[in-house]
Amino acid sequence: MSLLLGLDIGSSAIKASLVDAESGLVSATAQSPDCELRILAPQPGWAEQDPDIWWHHVVESMRILKTKAGDLSGVKAIGISYQMHGLVAVDKEGKTVRNSIIWCDSRAASYGQAAFEGLRPAFCMDHLLNNPGNFTAAKLAWVKKNEPAVYAQINKIMLPGDYIAMKLTGDIVTTKTGLSEGILWDFAENRPSAELIKQFGFSPDLFPSLVPGFGIQGTVTRHASRLTGITAGVPVSYRAGDQPNNALSLNVLEPGELATTAGTSGVIYGILDKVNHDPLSRVNVFAHVNHGLPDTRLGVLLCVNGTGILYSWIKKLLDGTGLGYDALNRIAYDVEPGSDGLMVYPFGNGVERIHQNRPFGGQILNLDLNRHNRSHLVRAAQEGIVYALNYGFEAMKEMGVRTETVRAGYANLFLSRVFRQIFSDVTGTAIELFDTDGATGAARGAGIGSGIYASPAEAFKSLRIIEHVNPDPERQKIYHELYLVWKTKMLHELSNSRQ
Repeated sequence: MSLLLGLDIGSSAIKASLVDAESGLVSATAQSPDCELRILAPQPGWAEQDPDIWWHHVVESMRILKTKAGDLSGVKAIGISYQMHGLVAVDKEGKTVRNSIIWCDSRAASYGQAAFEGLRPAFCMDHLLNNPGNFTAAKLAWVKKNEPAVYAQINKIMLPGDYIAMKLTGDIVTTKTGLSEGILWDFAENRPSAELIKQFGFSPDLFPSLVPGFGIQGTVTRHASRLTGITAGVPVSYRAGDQPNNALSLNVLEPGELATTAGTSGVIYGILDKVNHDPLSRVNVFAHVNHGLPDTRLGVLLCVNGTGILYSWIKKLLDGTGLGYDALNRIAYDVEPGSDGLMVYPFGNGVERIHQNRPFGGQILNLDLNRHNRSHLVRAAQEGIVYALNYGFEAMKEMGVRTETVRAGYANLFLSRVFRQIFSDVTGTAIELFDTDGATGAARGAGIGSGIYASPAEAFKSLRIIEHVNPDPERQKIYHELYLVWKTKMLHELSNSRQ
């Protein structure tokens, strides 16, 4: 049996999936750890993780897979999905010189804004398609300014997936999609952005050489083979950030196709076939996994940081009541749309792009201690998450992203029937639900990159819709009014914060 291995390097856990290349079906899955990985926050707005913890749990997930599959000798190719925008810095021996500054860390926003103004907004939007904002390049600039001794030790910088690929293969490389998510790719010149690198004062030698997103990117070393049980010489043949990869896992590759997910963060991701950008950078544009093969394919990414992490916070808050996620989802049924006036703003996980990196914070409004209970809180949280996603979705529509149907994996908050219906009612879109996830998508991507599959169509021939969710016209009217109230209050507070 030929197997494809997919790894999903998340900030919550490492997930792995084995896919039978012939049938396209999942043969085994693993996750490590079985609880959520810790995010270190030594100061407000900071978020860090030790990259070697990720590698430890990759090895552990391989041990779990071996107990389920017998051995991993059938693995023929490896794909890697990873948390986007993180900064991993290593010395000449390939050892990390500091913790990774991960995607939801806010400390570098002012550095990105300074580069945006220094290079001129028109240049940034025409060439980078984004404000450098709080992305990987800006995070490196923060290290350069605030930790010069650490910066002096850096030989190469990487994204989280590049680091795991290095641990498997010994090679330090990255992709065009990876550089674009760090706001280091010039779309007008089709090359790394020499102008941004110069603006920040970086040496070009800090950045890895490029490999295709689909293709042989390195092979498993003997040392990695001993640790993981994967045969030495097996290729890593695909890598992508978690949100482009989530779109791939749902076979979202062409204009008019949309993907959504609601894990730690919440995302709606659409495809453009021409270069465009949001002038306010509320949503961002990156090279999609099939960009330039041979056509323009850009991913428009709406991200709300405080999504599943808010739901996790509520679960912990109610931990003494013994409620798990399934029970949380059930009690949300007990409350009507609008949660009896209770409103939640899910912005407690760093600054949000939809707010142009201005601080807002998580908020619970209109709490009535005589009326509201835990069911109201759970439903209000789900509603607030969807409202935040819909606010960014409006910016995507302004850019010309078509919006009739959205595809989602049966995972995270989309496990909740209430959440799925709220999402459909508020956004006015039909949802196609699939039984897939990021690790499975990465495995199929590995099959494409290694040539085991001749095309994406072949790789995803086994993908099946398991549920359709359509908007309810009556609830749509109710939620339209509720959303306007929620949005008006948010915009009022944001307006006051500018003064």
